[in-house]
Amino acid sequence: QVQLVESGGGLVQPGGSLRLSCAASGFTFSSYAMGWYRQAPGNQRVMVASVTSGGSTNYADSVRGRFTISRDNAKDTVYLQMDSLKPEARAVDRCSVRRRGVGCWGQGTQVSVSS
Repeated sequence: QVQLVESGGGLVQPGGSLRLSCAASGFTFSSYAMGWYRQAPGNQRVMVASVTSGGSTNYADSVRGRFTISRDNAKDTVYLQMDSLKPEARAVDRCSVRRRGVGCWGQGTQVSVSS
């Protein structure tokens, strides 16, 4: 019943910005922590950023200072603002929530940074 739908990915030049959105449904969004995870081909999935129900944030060292996670509980949506993007392999970003002992994931949105 939980559904997470990401959007906002695309192709951007190095130094550019993207804002990802994750629209949530099927649970009481405001009561749960949310996270963004990234996976590139051949790589492990890694946490990029997370935000608790109370608004506390955490970031991977590699993105701290460049990315900002936020949530709008009125819209049941979590965002990832990505600034100063660096060239790297194409990756898929997914949002996630852990509910009732199960991690739930969206389908992902592709992010590519290149010239």
